[in-house]
Amino acid sequence: MFIDGEIVTDEYEDTDTSAAGFRDALKSLGDVKNINLHINSPGGSVFEGIAIYNMLKQNSAHINVYVDGLAASIASVIAMSGDAIFMPSNAMMMIHNPWTMAVGNANELRKQADDLDQITKSSVQTYLAKAGDKLDEKTLTQLMDNETWLTAQEAVDYGLADEVMEPNKAAASISKSFAQRYQHVPEQLIRPDKDQQKADKESDKAMRDKLLQRYQTNLEALNLDLKNMKEE
Repeated sequence: MFIDGEIVTDEYEDTDTSAAGFRDALKSLGDVKNINLHINSPGGSVFEGIAIYNMLKQNSAHINVYVDGLAASIASVIAMSGDAIFMPSNAMMMIHNPWTMAVGNANELRKQADDLDQITKSSVQTYLAKAGDKLDEKTLTQLMDNETWLTAQEAVDYGLADEVMEPNKAAASISKSFAQRYQHVPEQLIRPDKDQQKADKESDKAMRDKLLQRYQTNLEALNLDLKNMKEE
């Protein structure tokens, strides 16, 4: 199984992964003894990711997780579902406190902050459950507060991975949009080569085309509804 892009609620790109889509893919495997999950993701929706994590933890198969390039934010939480977690030496893992965008009055904003604190507690417990005695809550909290980008060896040292593998071609990288979202992205991850730049442009165009098609479809449906109302 593969998580090769953003964790989302609605899948627009071929690389997007939603909880519903992952559920269907998991069901299609049937009753298997081993699941090899490959991750190269900048993260995304917290609750979609938590749902995916729980699906894997509840599965009776032995879960092998391979962080092919990057497991950032909620993707790193999903990685913790692995009975064994493998990271090539050129892969990275990022852990941080969840964030959101909010509008509203003072009471509503305070509630948003309280909700984020509760979500953070969930991530903390997930990391600690995997790390065992290699990581205490105080150290983990500091790492998350600082938005820490871990090398494969550092992830193993903290108990968040089990084995460092030989480097592979899927080196860690991150899109421009996610680079702007995070605060301490390592410089080498935000300098895409020409092929990556071309891929990003093609991805942006594909997204715009899909959104345009969606808006046109909705507009046509709305016009049809208005026409029917007038005829009635």
